[in-house]
Amino acid sequence: MRKTFRKNHNKEYWQKRWSAIQIDEAQEDETSYPLKYALKAVHSSKEAILEAGCGNGRILRYFSERGYNIEGFDFIEDAITNLKKCDSELRVKVGDIKNLKYKSSIFDCILAFGLYHNLEEKDLVTAINETVRIMKVKGRICASFRADNFQNRVNDFLTDRKSNRINKSDKRFHKLNLKASELVDFFQEGGFEIDDILPVENMPIFYKFKIFRFKTHKVFNESLGRKEGYKLNFLGKIFQGILFKICPHQFCNIYVLYAHKPKN
Repeated sequence: MRKTFRKNHNKEYWQKRWSAIQIDEAQEDETSYPLKYALKAVHSSKEAILEAGCGNGRILRYFSERGYNIEGFDFIEDAITNLKKCDSELRVKVGDIKNLKYKSSIFDCILAFGLYHNLEEKDLVTAINETVRIMKVKGRICASFRADNFQNRVNDFLTDRKSNRINKSDKRFHKLNLKASELVDFFQEGGFEIDDILPVENMPIFYKFKIFRFKTHKVFNESLGRKEGYKLNFLGKIFQGILFKICPHQFCNIYVLYAHKPKN
């Protein structure tokens, strides 16, 4: 287990991030994270689906535009306000994963991409307990979590160097990084049965370098990356593919976990 620190508190980071980019269009690429994994978790347009930590809405909008019974929440009020302005039909609200206002046992499927790693250990336990509470028996969850591995240590080093490092007195908790076994332990202890856990590339390490990006991605545009996936060019795909094949748990940047709420 490893903690990443930044100059701003976690909530300040997300406030600035969501304010800096436009509201997401529905994600287009069904073969890339996170939509690829959400589609595996969602079984029917009729079941009750919740996106926990819906952020700027790329997953929520994908399912909503196709008539799925989905709603979402996020702890950044501006993100929710902007989503409502963009589409008044979206069922979204401000919420806190540690203290949910939903009734117990009402959701068939919960999607949570990049949510739980924003919490330190004690709050993570609370959040998982709240999640299992609002799920129906046999309800499913698909959640992603920042991996504690070589790639993310490099990512953090590059970020620290770019910001001229951070004085110890200025460090604020940013994200929790877990090994696959640690992530499994947290969710099992919270009452889930684990179905699968996968090492996944969201933003490949070679995407950090412009020379390896797809031609339309040479100038970094987060909105484009979130819509299309963070696309590499031919050479980038080869190098990233080799690293990922040799050691996927060290060259992923996230884990995607599938689990369900058992009968007892």
